[in-house]
Amino acid sequence: MSISPNPVHLVVMGVAGCGKSSLGQRLSAGLALPLIEGDDFHAPESVAKMRAGQALTDADREGWLDRLAAQFAAHPRGMVLTCSALRQRYRDRLRQAVPDLRFAFLALTPEQSRERVAARTAHLFPVSLVDSQFQTLEDPSGEPGVLRVDATQPLDALTLTVTRWLAGERVEA
Repeated sequence: MSISPNPVHLVVMGVAGCGKSSLGQRLSAGLALPLIEGDDFHAPESVAKMRAGQALTDADREGWLDRLAAQFAAHPRGMVLTCSALRQRYRDRLRQAVPDLRFAFLALTPEQSRERVAARTAHLFPVSLVDSQFQTLEDPSGEPGVLRVDATQPLDALTLTVTRWLAGERVEA
């Protein structure tokens, strides 16, 4: 589906377990854009910290955000990025790379997140870190270029809602 003649740069964001990768894959395929998994750009030290149940700090995320911002320059025709983007300053750092950057915020409760993370196998992020994600999260609702959606909605519905929003339609999230 073609959204507009302008490149689409989208971040699918939220806490662990919200469904960033699943929705990102669907949107990437539907929009014919590359999918960049933000977790693939963490420094080895950060991955080790998370696997050990240690929350990342702002300092741990600095180089990661720089690497993610560089991906936008590497994909000037558009891309879909999965990234927690928990703090406004993280989102603003990414916006510096792409001023018209859009964010689809997958919202869910701490209980829902813990349940989803516990059900995952072979993932670097343990359930013990879910609460730290919510402590770090600065809700982006109301920021420009942000669509908040209920992460518990079916994947097909989420995909349709975000695609319509990117196309400029008014959507009820």
